[in-house]
Amino acid sequence: MLLFIIASAAVPLLMLLLRAFWPKLGVVWNILAIGCALVAGPIVSYAVYGILRDNTVFMTQIHAVFLNPLFLLCGSYLGVYFIYLLIRFTVYDRDK
Repeated sequence: MLLFIIASAAVPLLMLLLRAFWPKLGVVWNILAIGCALVAGPIVSYAVYGILRDNTVFMTQIHAVFLNPLFLLCGSYLGVYFIYLLIRFTVYDRDK
């Protein structure tokens, strides 16, 4: 658990550091986030649609989406990317 917490802070900081040395990486991070959102969104939508279609119990069935490795990969990147954006905005977009 501690490893996940440390990685959740270290990876976005590494992304910010790499972007400082290679500014075009910012575009790569953005494109990856768009791609992940385009993958994760339909996975969740399909899971919710299946629950509504089958009239199953929502709270127990929706967690099956976490069994999809593609959703976990994309969702993980989006979480890290969101923290990266928050750090970037805090560091670079301060009120002057």
